[in-house]
Amino acid sequence: MSAPARAALAIAAAVLLAAAAGCSSGGGHTARPTGHGSAPPTPDAPPAADAAAAGAPPAPAAIVTGPGPKSSYDVQPQPAPGSCTYRYTTDKQPLPDPKCTPGAISPAVDQGNINDTICKPGGYTSTIRPPANITGKEKAENAKSYGYTGPMGDAEYDHLISLQLGGDPNDPRNLWVQPPSPGHVPGKGPNNPKDSVETHLHTAICKGQATLAAAQQAIATDWTTAEAKLGIKSGGSPTAAADADGD
Repeated sequence: MSAPARAALAIAAAVLLAAAAGCSSGGGHTARPTGHGSAPPTPDAPPAADAAAAGAPPAPAAIVTGPGPKSSYDVQPQPAPGSCTYRYTTDKQPLPDPKCTPGAISPAVDQGNINDTICKPGGYTSTIRPPANITGKEKAENAKSYGYTGPMGDAEYDHLISLQLGGDPNDPRNLWVQPPSPGHVPGKGPNNPKDSVETHLHTAICKGQATLAAAQQAIATDWTTAEAKLGIKSGGSPTAAADADGD
């Protein structure tokens, strides 16, 4: 064999040996790509959506804001007759229909001005309360909305979020004909333990023991559990009591 032929064979052999070495080491052909130099995702790491879902429960829906106090009030239209349904707790305390009466707050009251509004010495609610000639007509129509047929004098036309908690004075979403609570004596007027709950929450707000928004949300959700939810008391059935500055 000539010298050039032997040289060509030697070069070919060297190329084959180099290729075999690259394949046995894995080269770059069998490695799993990781993309632009980033590390592959950890197999047991939860997706971001799952991590968010594992966090705190969603906040309750925001309470609507009504038109607020007015120098004069007009009679507001009420839900259609028979369209609202009372709910009752296990101990027979009445709750409003959340579709008809979800509660509404006043734009005139916020956490920053409570000392000049609901916590003002001398009272606040009497300066913004709609007159009886307005609320009396609304009460009669709202009774039809809820199908209330008992004596009107034994039911209260109630602000779900009371005026002393920054509730809107005349938004129909914040007013309902509240029927008597258990133990009521017919003909003796309303016996409304919700009033004492409102006063306790009002005191807690003005003493800095609860925020305005938390108290509003708690009473709009279920007035019978509002105090316990805010840690104002351990729980138990509310009792009827006079409401100093009123609903």
